[in-house]
Amino acid sequence: MTRSILMSWSGGKDSALSLHDLRKDGRFRVAALLTTVTEEYDRVSMHGIRRTILERQAESLGLPLDVVLIPKVCSNEAYERRMREALGRQTAGGVSAVAVGDIFLEDLRRYRERKLSEAGLEAVFPIWGRSTTELSRTFIELGFRALVTCVDTQALDGSFAGREFDEGFLADLPPGVDPCGENGEFHTCVIDGPIFSRPIRVTKGKVVLRENRFLFADLVASPEDGTAQETG
Repeated sequence: MTRSILMSWSGGKDSALSLHDLRKDGRFRVAALLTTVTEEYDRVSMHGIRRTILERQAESLGLPLDVVLIPKVCSNEAYERRMREALGRQTAGGVSAVAVGDIFLEDLRRYRERKLSEAGLEAVFPIWGRSTTELSRTFIELGFRALVTCVDTQALDGSFAGREFDEGFLADLPPGVDPCGENGEFHTCVIDGPIFSRPIRVTKGKVVLRENRFLFADLVASPEDGTAQETG
């Protein structure tokens, strides 16, 4: 029997690879994307992806987008409360599992498994335990495209912000930086690939340093079907 599952969606490459693999798994039917957005900025936390781009990703993927709004200063208690509310809505609609794009962070996996179990849901990890070197190259070989939207300047030079995640990017990474950024060195926004019905058209905006550490390269949704380009 096929089960209904949510995809925890950051808009980045690991969740895109997970969704790609999940759609080939006959045990599940993907019901929706679940994303946390910082309400004051209207962007994905850490990735810095605008909600307008998230919406275009979801439309191109042919999936509903369930947005969980969190404040910019968010305690664990507040985060978990809002997630419980969102997951409660989804379980009432028949969802029985949530897929997550984690690869090797054991503490984070145990936390997710515990919290999802409390909500009566199974945690599924489609790309867990795979080599990040292999995954990074598989992402490119499959025809995915992504841009780097955030760099932790304590781990990686800020010049990597805004670059395309391609073979050149991987070749330039210094030793000790995970090729998938699994330790938080960088985050991405996927703009094309085999799971999308059409590319996500974006233009590059400003590059901004926040908290004297995280360098964000803004992406702005380009005009589509006669609509005006967003600003801000």
